[in-house]
Amino acid sequence: MVKSVAHVYPWDVVGDPGAAARYAELGVDAVALAAAYHTVRAATPLHPEHRLVDARHAAFYLPVRDEVWQGKRLRPAEPSWVAPDSYRSARDALKAAGLPVYAWTVLTHSSRLGDLHPDLTVVNAFGDRYPYALCPSNQDVVEYCLTLVEEIIALAEPDGIVLEACGALGFVHGGHHEKTEGGDWGPIRQNLLSVCFCAGCTARYPDATALREQIRAAVDAGEPDEVPLDAQITGIRAGVAADLRKLLVNRIRERAPGVRVIVHANSDPLATGPFATVAPDLGVEVDALVAMAWPGPAASAPNIQALRKLAPDTRIAGYVLALPPKPADGRSMLAELRALAEEGVEEFHLYHAGLASGTRLNAVREAIAALRAT
Repeated sequence: MVKSVAHVYPWDVVGDPGAAARYAELGVDAVALAAAYHTVRAATPLHPEHRLVDARHAAFYLPVRDEVWQGKRLRPAEPSWVAPDSYRSARDALKAAGLPVYAWTVLTHSSRLGDLHPDLTVVNAFGDRYPYALCPSNQDVVEYCLTLVEEIIALAEPDGIVLEACGALGFVHGGHHEKTEGGDWGPIRQNLLSVCFCAGCTARYPDATALREQIRAAVDAGEPDEVPLDAQITGIRAGVAADLRKLLVNRIRERAPGVRVIVHANSDPLATGPFATVAPDLGVEVDALVAMAWPGPAASAPNIQALRKLAPDTRIAGYVLALPPKPADGRSMLAELRALAEEGVEEFHLYHAGLASGTRLNAVREAIAALRAT
């Protein structure tokens, strides 16, 4: 049974003949390798050729085939900072080292496509657009996500697929040099600022004008004690993510029934971002739900327990940070993993083997070895 998965980028492996063995030596059961990913400036502290990769826009790390994407409004870009088919080169090296490879797939997070097609992005009640956030209430976005998944199945032949941002993004997890803390918007107002009013979403609301005014007033009135939205609106928002999740998972099951399907998930019905809502019910069979655990076991426990109630027969994984501000200490990481296990986590997704220094990889190796011994 899979207990640990290390995340890496294709450029962490391509051009580094020692990378695959280094990740295998961590003792993890699989690697989640980025197949479609957003903009990132990434350190490569152990690569023999470079120390930094500037992935300047969202990209697809498999071939973008004209015959597949022709006529579709949204089409992914190939990278210029690494070979266009870098995923399969990295995959082959990892598999040669004995590691199963999962296709780490970021779906609706693309500033490049959002800039090109602003009408398909999330827009809040004040009319502010989030160009990084494609909204899956629009059929063009759904078609884009579905085609990504189909192409990953066809070209990557993965052992598993990790679906990140399987729903709309919102206010949080946005742009470079984030400067929003001074607004003092707490989690409820951040949720309200994530409610979308693009054309696709607006058409779903019974009275979009009244809802927009309600949210604007609530955001400016101060942090409320509870979300001031009725169940119908909450259900509509959750339904957008649910429709996308069901479509993609069912297509994966149809095309590749033996592939593990893993979804980044949040129990909050208004959750957006990389960990989109799976409330009020999962609605489809997946092999694991990944809960955000970077804040630590105590802060992460309520969501982990809520996910267990939503999906009692589904494996719960924890997304664990191996980077700063966490200490580079194997005993500390082991204590965190054990505490998460006590909260019901059965699988650990470790972020991020390629970004980590040698000292941090040693800490991961120590923690995984001790975990396997128990």
